[in-house]
Amino acid sequence: MKHQTLGLAIAVCCALMTEGAQAQLLDRGNGMLYDTVLNVTWLQDANYAKTSGYSETGRMSWQDAMQWADSLQVGGFNDWRLATITDTGSPGCNFAYGGTDCGHNTQTATSELSYMFYVNLGLKSIYDSQGNYQADFGIAHGGLAVEQADVGLVKNLRAYNYWSGSPYAPDLARAWQFNTTFGNQGHNPKTELQHAWAVRDGDVAAVPLPSAAWLFVSGLLALAGRRRAG
Repeated sequence: MKHQTLGLAIAVCCALMTEGAQAQLLDRGNGMLYDTVLNVTWLQDANYAKTSGYSETGRMSWQDAMQWADSLQVGGFNDWRLATITDTGSPGCNFAYGGTDCGHNTQTATSELSYMFYVNLGLKSIYDSQGNYQADFGIAHGGLAVEQADVGLVKNLRAYNYWSGSPYAPDLARAWQFNTTFGNQGHNPKTELQHAWAVRDGDVAAVPLPSAAWLFVSGLLALAGRRRAG
């Protein structure tokens, strides 16, 4: 019995830790989602500016979006911000159908919005990396009539442009943004009215998953010890 219980505990522990390692977006409750790879926490509501009553449509200028994120108090945290997009390659937009900082199928390692769209949500650009049309693009999977949708764990994702918090260095009157309709990344004048989606660094969970797994195993081992003693 001792060996069987220990084996079960180890198997459960491994399963839980493997699940945690493979997971990319976890529901932490209270309207927050944790990205285990980028180590950031997103608001689950991708149009919280509207839902909360801050904006009638959720769309605002870049400056207003920056101020909105900075003023947020959600889940006991006040360090919210807009997502970052890093300008790579030569300064400015290096447009391509894949692998650059601008255009379609953009780099996910340098853009939190791109990572969310392509990796966490598994969505597609209107073009593949070879420039071929993809019928099931965007949050509406090819349809343009859907303006807002729940995608995976994310609620109220808008089919429109989302501001990043990163200014566009070649022209500081513009800022980087990501379009969830067509799955492309680029830049727009800061005066444009676009959506905002808040994110913060780190996890909001009190106990990370690996620790929870070890606590579960410890409980099983203690139970096995009591049975053996009895």
